[in-house]
Amino acid sequence: MAGTKNHDYHILPPDIWPLIGSISAVTFTSGMVLYMHELANWQIVLGLGIAGLIATFFSWFSNIVKEAQGGYHTPVVQLHMRYGMILFIASEVMFFAGWFWAWFDFSLFPSTISEVVGGQFPPVAIEAVMNPFDLPLLNTLILLCSGTTVTWAHHSLIHGDRDGLKKGLWLTVLLGVLFTSIQAYEYWHAPFEFGGNTYSSAFYMATGFHGFHVLIGTIFLIVCLRRAYLGHFTPRQHFGFEAAAWYWHFVDVVWLFLFVVVYVWGGWGAPVH
Repeated sequence: MAGTKNHDYHILPPDIWPLIGSISAVTFTSGMVLYMHELANWQIVLGLGIAGLIATFFSWFSNIVKEAQGGYHTPVVQLHMRYGMILFIASEVMFFAGWFWAWFDFSLFPSTISEVVGGQFPPVAIEAVMNPFDLPLLNTLILLCSGTTVTWAHHSLIHGDRDGLKKGLWLTVLLGVLFTSIQAYEYWHAPFEFGGNTYSSAFYMATGFHGFHVLIGTIFLIVCLRRAYLGHFTPRQHFGFEAAAWYWHFVDVVWLFLFVVVYVWGGWGAPVH
């Protein structure tokens, strides 16, 4: 019969959302550039970009979910999707490697920075740093616990325990929200502001981007929780949840490096807030 599928691959039909997503991404970045240069109408451009990206996420991702439920994600397709997720996480590793590189450059070679006096890092402009063994340590324990709960959820799914899957996801989402809330409180009461010197700029960019990744990962897990209640995942086919779990573990590992390098080692010997 014509049109009968007799292979393991997923041939996608034409879709407008990749084009809309690309245009929205360019519009979003253009709005950010206009905002940074304080040019007129940046709110409109930025708002259109954000609206387009959100619409793309909802529509494109919902199509992927429908494809998964329709049986299009065969074992071969799932394998290739795993390769894609691995490459995406690898690109994220290199993204954070850039921030760590900047941090080590500033801290190990402070004499090359004009704002640093007497080879001191953090610079003298930083009167106090975050106490690493206060809220940062608490957030470290929270993320480590969340890694345990998401693993529990995955283990429960593999063994057909849907109740354990839901409980593990609920706990992971709540821990992610708690981490974000504590980080927001920490930023609000920070002893130094964003910008003005290399220490504060690198600190907020590295930890802030990580916080953004935690937020994205939490949304990712909320979608998985919703799909768990809809009965979408099975022990043999649950790549959407598996990808979310991989991403969450990546976020956990990055935070461990940030805690040790930025909070503990980066502010060693400086007065704490």
